[in-house]
Amino acid sequence: MNFFTAKGLVTITCHKRIAPYLEQEVKALGFTVEETFITGVKLQASINDCIRLNLNLRCASQVLYQLKSFTADSADDIYHALKDFPWETVLPPNGYFSVTSNVQHPSINNSMFANLRVKDAIVDRIRNLTGNRPSSGAALTGTVIHLFWKNEEAAVFIDTSGDSLARHGYRKIPGLAPMLEGLAAATILATQWDKQSPFINPMCGSGTLAIEAALIATNRRPGLFRNSFAFMHLQGYDDAVYLQEDARLEEQIVDVPGLRIIASDNNPKAIDNARKNAVAAGVAHLIEFVLCDFAATPVPADGKGIMMMNPEYGERLGEAAALEATYSRIGDFMKQQCGGYWGYIFTGNMELAKKIGLKAKRRIEFYNSTIDCRLLEYELYAGSRRTPQ
Repeated sequence: MNFFTAKGLVTITCHKRIAPYLEQEVKALGFTVEETFITGVKLQASINDCIRLNLNLRCASQVLYQLKSFTADSADDIYHALKDFPWETVLPPNGYFSVTSNVQHPSINNSMFANLRVKDAIVDRIRNLTGNRPSSGAALTGTVIHLFWKNEEAAVFIDTSGDSLARHGYRKIPGLAPMLEGLAAATILATQWDKQSPFINPMCGSGTLAIEAALIATNRRPGLFRNSFAFMHLQGYDDAVYLQEDARLEEQIVDVPGLRIIASDNNPKAIDNARKNAVAAGVAHLIEFVLCDFAATPVPADGKGIMMMNPEYGERLGEAAALEATYSRIGDFMKQQCGGYWGYIFTGNMELAKKIGLKAKRRIEFYNSTIDCRLLEYELYAGSRRTPQ
């Protein structure tokens, strides 16, 4: 079977609570989603389709093409199910491969043991056919095979991505406690933003939200910042397909006349780092960086766009107490200067969020790493507002 052109079951994974926005993206690319679950979506696609998905998706982590599903109740069952699979059609001659896994089985205390049995099956198959032992290791720099094993259900996939797609590749200076690029994109997709009206981002930190907003508005895709994927290390890989999809990334960039994205921070180093990251992403010309207290951020009076902030959460008690006044000032800023806008606060501390003093219209659930977070949406009615600078 030529899996580059043959449709098969593809699972695209993502972080928890991002799946609805990943589903939107996949459908927008013209694919039919068969199932959406808490950490991803499933569809029918070929490896060539996976190339397009890898280059275009903002919210995804891995794009997995299923090779085989089976039942297993021990690590030896994994080995026996895979030792006769034609791995020579997947791995190039003298190719390097690695194995990753998602294992939930009572017989396994360390998923590395399950990975080892997958490696043993692949190595034994290739060695019996060719007399040569393929090299393998932990680095995701060659062919990547992924094992999913939960209870008695198991499946083995080609991981066409390799390194996680959730890191978009442009951010050279992450700053303190940065929001993962894939999460930032998902939070923006969850808002009411029309991609044309102003996007205001006080407390911008390393600039991730503002940069992702500029990328989304102009249809710049993550594939523009990355030129190494695991699908490039498969037997039968044709570089021409990738180059065609890569060229399409440049062609689909759009201009948005009058777009205003304003990012501010009171830390000069943060503004400098955010500007450097924006340069790396090719969108520095689209973002106005302002060194100021968040409450002094310029807000275009007739914009009716969105204002989005990711303030500190104050995970330790003393920090939370110190941030109460900040959250109260955030509420004042939204009420007094953001009338007519939609306001969004991303926080992992709902007690601090109460200090904002406004009733959220929606509370959209996310995780930031392991922190249970909410994107709070406020409809800010028009009122007095400072004249923009």
